Amino acid sequence: MPVEIRVPPLGESLVEATVGRWLRHEGDTVTEGETVVELETEKVNLEVPAPASGVLAKILQPEGATVKVGEGLGTITPAAARAATVGPRAPETTPSPAPVAEATPRGAEPRPVSPVARRMAEEYGVNLSGITGTGPGGRITRSDVEEAVAQQTVISAPPPTAPPSRPLENVPLPTEVAVPARVERPEERIRLSRRRLTIARRLVEAQHEAALLTTFNEIDMSAVMDLRKRRREAFQTRHGIGLGFMSFFTKAAVAALKAFPRVNAEMQGDELILKYYYDIGIAVDTEGGLVVPVVRDADRKSFAEIEQTISELAKRARANELTLEDLRGGTFTITNGGIFGSLLSTPIVNPPQVAILGMHRIQERPIAVNGEVAIHPMMYVALTYDHRVIDGREAVQFLVRIKELIEDPEALLLES
Repeated sequence: MPVEIRVPPLGESLVEATVGRWLRHEGDTVTEGETVVELETEKVNLEVPAPASGVLAKILQPEGATVKVGEGLGTITPAAARAATVGPRAPETTPSPAPVAEATPRGAEPRPVSPVARRMAEEYGVNLSGITGTGPGGRITRSDVEEAVAQQTVISAPPPTAPPSRPLENVPLPTEVAVPARVERPEERIRLSRRRLTIARRLVEAQHEAALLTTFNEIDMSAVMDLRKRRREAFQTRHGIGLGFMSFFTKAAVAALKAFPRVNAEMQGDELILKYYYDIGIAVDTEGGLVVPVVRDADRKSFAEIEQTISELAKRARANELTLEDLRGGTFTITNGGIFGSLLSTPIVNPPQVAILGMHRIQERPIAVNGEVAIHPMMYVALTYDHRVIDGREAVQFLVRIKELIEDPEALLLES
């Protein structure tokens, strides 16, 4: 009797998903526990294992289909049932032919391959078995495939012959005019993932429903950079992780949120919910789009614990291993566009939160210090906030508090 592959529970508030990719085809042999299909939700991607060993008899939902929890995705004919159907083999009366080498089954490419990388490899005809993955655990990522595509030989068409420098005289005109060949203008149509569609929808909703404004300031990073330089080696030896900038900004944000509680709030209808716990979302860029895993109880964590938590969440995000619990909630968000070279930007609030802090690239600039011009490492910071909840005065003072604490790390240590 066929065994049905069903959509598993998706987690809190999620009732449907999109079929992202079938890793096996109809007629393929599958093993119990082996991932046969990937589902995309608005928060995470899920791998659905085979409930039994046997043959994938039927795919009920194609790639791109929207499915609900409990709905059938496909059917498997169990190995025992298939063997019983075939029955005992009749004795042979003629010599058996020489065995033929079994063909490599479809989907036999290296297992640790991200869905985006696999799709790109198929589109460009790249053999995944020849690629060494640089992601966590040797996982092949989009950048690995892009590098392989870039190394392929591209044969370009010869350049057109240049026309004569001056018109020729007394040359009879041809009776027919040659029509130049149409230049190929390639296009590619890509289905957006459910996560990308959700990101787009929520960001548009945020701008339509909230009164978003952004205020800016700049921070002299000299003191923090000097402290990191002096303490980096000891910190690494003691805690097994580097001392980055994000722990300083997380600690500064928590201190500022305690001073200005309306920034750590949420709108629910006509009510404002003030939150006196500090779950800080840290934006992480992945192949499938931006995700915001949450550092829980950041006010109770040390600098080392914050760095370790952020590092672990970022690794799991890029390996597509985050759970819904990792992404749930969050009272305030920090995003760092500086790692991509951004000098200044206006981040968008992550609903239902009411504010987000944007960090940017550190750049040496001339500034006035005690009446003299000096070169200091400076960073622009931005706070986008919902003006329905937060007044301009609060927003400016919040960002000034961040500036004061980062420029005086000793005060930051006292605050934490």
